[in-house]
Amino acid sequence: MLIKTILNFCHKFNSFVYDNVSIEAHNLNTIIIVDIKARSNGKKLCSICRRQCSGYDRLKPRLFKFIPIWGIPVSFRYALRRVNCPVHGIVVEYIPWSSGKSHLTDIFKIYLSQWAKYLSWNTVAEIFNVNWYQVFESVEYVVEYGLKNRVLLNIKAIGIDEIQYRIGHVYLTLVYQIDSGCRRLLYIGKDRTAKSLLRFFRQFNITSTLEVICSDMWKPYLKVIRKKAPQALNILDRFHIMKKFNEAIDNTRRQEARQLEEDGFEPILKHSRWCLLKNKNKQKESQLAKLKELMKYNLKSVKCMLLREAFQKFWTYKSSYWAKRFFNQWIEKVKQSNLDEMKKVAKTLKHHEELIFNWFKTKERYSNSIVEGFNNKAKLTMRKAYGFKQFRSIEVALYHQLGDLPLPVLTHKFF
Repeated sequence: MLIKTILNFCHKFNSFVYDNVSIEAHNLNTIIIVDIKARSNGKKLCSICRRQCSGYDRLKPRLFKFIPIWGIPVSFRYALRRVNCPVHGIVVEYIPWSSGKSHLTDIFKIYLSQWAKYLSWNTVAEIFNVNWYQVFESVEYVVEYGLKNRVLLNIKAIGIDEIQYRIGHVYLTLVYQIDSGCRRLLYIGKDRTAKSLLRFFRQFNITSTLEVICSDMWKPYLKVIRKKAPQALNILDRFHIMKKFNEAIDNTRRQEARQLEEDGFEPILKHSRWCLLKNKNKQKESQLAKLKELMKYNLKSVKCMLLREAFQKFWTYKSSYWAKRFFNQWIEKVKQSNLDEMKKVAKTLKHHEELIFNWFKTKERYSNSIVEGFNNKAKLTMRKAYGFKQFRSIEVALYHQLGDLPLPVLTHKFF
């Protein structure tokens, strides 16, 4: 079967035909070159407005990279015509296999972008004999199409969080859709400020359909949520609350370890961080042994850890009434202790009491554990796409990996 026959079967164009196919040496590589010529009766279209125009002149032949065949690079060769558009003047003609000034065919961009979901961008560039910027161009092409054509209807639940993406406390605001039937990245904003989240609500007109919003205790986010989506149930879930407990335990451990050293006591808290912070079910035998040793002493760190474990019972309640009774008893117990860090946690929990108890109103169907799962994937995506230095690069990478975006329509799938 001829290569032209295969191309006509899976990648045919109107007004253009495949002509000669040859194997040639190009930049020290052997490649298959497929010449394309315009039909004599074909329409010449403006590349901007797609209006039929009269011809002006013809440029030199240009190569457009196509999907490799049997491991051999393939390129289309075509001499672009310039047309005289009555609206835009003299411009290059529209060609259906490539867009803009790119030297990659659109189908090759889609092909590269699919591989970029599974491999690092540098690896994709090396395998297919392109550079990192061409892989980025390919992913950007697919993302731009996907963002224009995605469906944003009936969004009922979203999760809001931030992740650090550069050294120096440089953050991104990420908004995910967390409905049971559709979970995807909706929005990426610079920084973790109120303005970042406000842009999301201005860009997406979904306030009327929102029922649930999962977030952490970051004040700018809570302020925007109260202003823009007052009817939605704002949930502060288990993950972020327990994170506050661990921070309190760790701060207490550091202070107590310093005090023991200053007083000349044995450094019993050395190598004790993870035996205090980790869940007992996930601890190693050495960590369990260390914890058993620490339980013999009257340490503030151990008391904080025991208070955290006692609070875990809160999440087992099915009734918000009994959960509230337990919650208030636990708060009073902490107030009577001499644990300053844990008192700060109790004060924070009391301040956000209403939002915490919203968790029970949703029957535990929504939580930020979904968001944290997405955040872990986002961090992996940033490591795979290493090479980016600008916000646009990481924005494209995250939408591509987590946005669940539709692909451009193809006559044939190559992957």
